[in-house]
Amino acid sequence: MQVLGTFSRFEQCVLNMALINICDIESYVGQEMRRQYNAWKQLANEAVYSPWLDIHKFTIYLPHPDQTYEDITLEQGLTKGYNVEVEPVKDPSELVYNIPAGGHFVVVLKQRRVNGEFAIAATGIFVRPLGVLCLDVIVDPDQGEYQSLVVKHPIIRDYPQDWETQLRRFLKGETRGEELPRVVGYVDRGLNQDYRPPAWNEVYVNSLY
Repeated sequence: MQVLGTFSRFEQCVLNMALINICDIESYVGQEMRRQYNAWKQLANEAVYSPWLDIHKFTIYLPHPDQTYEDITLEQGLTKGYNVEVEPVKDPSELVYNIPAGGHFVVVLKQRRVNGEFAIAATGIFVRPLGVLCLDVIVDPDQGEYQSLVVKHPIIRDYPQDWETQLRRFLKGETRGEELPRVVGYVDRGLNQDYRPPAWNEVYVNSLY
């Protein structure tokens, strides 16, 4: 499992679970993404295609591990992806990143105490074909210190040997998204009907090894 700087093991697992839900178009996150995309296109009287063709913003909430809710357990909510919000980016020029086609904007918010507010912990880019999160984690906001890291999908085992080189070329705009290997197809029920997304406890237990 990746070492994610200021993130605890619980928060690392939350990021992994969020990535699992973001990659799966049949998950709650994927269905909400399509719903919002369709409504946006219909309101603009534009043709509806795949939502992945337009940049979206994913907000990932990292709750305190002892946080409780009235109608659902924390583990159930994380499994379903209820801690991830998604919306289309209608004006990409307003983003802090120049995101190539095939990428999407990501914001990570962290809750430091039970029932506390969420504060920004990282921003970055979700690279859909590779199923990875490229994050700039805020280490010291006063000094403007960041730590860059990549979160790989915990289920994908067959990343190509040169995936890191391809990722860097993509982020620099030297490689187009459609030229990247589409390993995400293995973990998207819209493309692989045999895929079974794991539950929170499976992701958490596997992080121990």
